[in-house]
Amino acid sequence: MGDVTMHEQGKQRVTVVVADDHPLYREGVVRALLASGNVEIVAEAEDGRSALAKIQEHQPDVALLDYKLPELDGVAVTHAVVREQLPTRVLIVSAFTDSGVVYRALEIGAAGFVSKEARREQIADAVLACARGENVVPPDVAAGLVSEIRLRKQTDAPALTPREQEILHMIAAGKSLPQIAKELYLGLTTVKTHVQHLYEKLGVSDRAAAVASAMRRGLIE
Repeated sequence: MGDVTMHEQGKQRVTVVVADDHPLYREGVVRALLASGNVEIVAEAEDGRSALAKIQEHQPDVALLDYKLPELDGVAVTHAVVREQLPTRVLIVSAFTDSGVVYRALEIGAAGFVSKEARREQIADAVLACARGENVVPPDVAAGLVSEIRLRKQTDAPALTPREQEILHMIAAGKSLPQIAKELYLGLTTVKTHVQHLYEKLGVSDRAAAVASAMRRGLIE
């Protein structure tokens, strides 16, 4: 009886939308998925808006989305999929395996996360696992993810890096980004990137809201 079930499952095609703005990478992943013998690629996309439209149209079993898609990033697309209660399970692919990035993806409703460093076959396996209803987290970031979850539960606040904490205090002190860059001996672009990450973690879009949110969460006095 078990053999019959496996045989029946083998006949079912897993429908997938693949979205990545790098054509060569996307091509490689599509080839690996097709080579698994159990996948039908119903659409490809190179930006988040297009990916969301194709997911809405085809409602595939799995959407394989790059974390840093243009237009709408992978997390924003995931949020829309969850909000609209589409049947598609989302698997995020990212070059960044920082536990904060993984936590954000899973918290918003992604079914899994896989590193861009993974072999194409591993990514194909992750897609099939998602289609089976499993949650996929790479072993090398699982421990960090557990620590992140515990920390967030304890503090009810986002886990900021030491640099982000430092920049947050300087913003609260009223310093401009050029002043912060000069004092920390960092490039202005680097400071802007840290600030953007800080805003994302606090769920805000400007400095006043960042300071207010940080004070409410006890991150600064």
